[in-house]
Amino acid sequence: MRLILQCARAYSLPVTVMSWLVAFVYGGVNGGGSPNIAAGLLALAGIACAHLAANLFDDYFDYKYQPFAQECKCALIKDGTVSHGFYLKCAIGFSAAACAVGAILTAIAGGKVILLMLAGAVIVLAYSPLSRICLGEAAILVAFGPLLFEGVYYVMTGGFSAELLLISLSVVMISEGLIYTHMLLDTQGDKNVHKKTLCVILKDKAPVLLYIFYALGFVFAGVLGAWPVFLSLPLVIKLCRDLRVKDPHADFYPLFFQARNIITYFALLMVMGILL
Repeated sequence: MRLILQCARAYSLPVTVMSWLVAFVYGGVNGGGSPNIAAGLLALAGIACAHLAANLFDDYFDYKYQPFAQECKCALIKDGTVSHGFYLKCAIGFSAAACAVGAILTAIAGGKVILLMLAGAVIVLAYSPLSRICLGEAAILVAFGPLLFEGVYYVMTGGFSAELLLISLSVVMISEGLIYTHMLLDTQGDKNVHKKTLCVILKDKAPVLLYIFYALGFVFAGVLGAWPVFLSLPLVIKLCRDLRVKDPHADFYPLFFQARNIITYFALLMVMGILL
């Protein structure tokens, strides 16, 4: 199982868990009546499986089209630890698990869950081709924003929330910061496999978009009055500075983990704001 999680880049799961946590706490506090806590917890399992499936499909297709171009991905295939097909089998397995969870949630919460599942399935299967035509960031914006937040809230309460939608926009911009940092660090690899990410298109100006993502996250938080999240701002400033002075290839994981810490602390502080 450890090998499977390594292939699936499980180190990226905190972005899913922390985003889910904000929606889960909001649903528990503001859902009214008796929110279905069990359904909310089950949703995390389904979302996490879908996330890991998307990572595996992405790496599978990258290696299929340009097997020796990517420097940072598919190392376990290149060193012979696993086969290329192993990635596909794991991706299908995680997808099946996500569908099984979705079927249970449909029985609990109703038919609208199917529509949420279909939207998620499209993003999981289409993320790799979308990332080749400069739409990967848009897919992430939908998946980790309104779809995740409103989906969790729906299975817990049977409804949707306009306020949670605004919260989702705040948190997803910080999540975009994490994913975009990954893309910045992997720009050369994406060029090698002919991916048209925003980083590749913008070239030297690419870091500016990272600043915009983070700025929007804090702007939305300010509109919400979620002032505790501003305690994470120094971490953002440090990351932006380090991205300018460090070697992306040599410092890939330290820089990525800095961005991962930002969404972790931002989400926890957002939860604090909700509880207060």
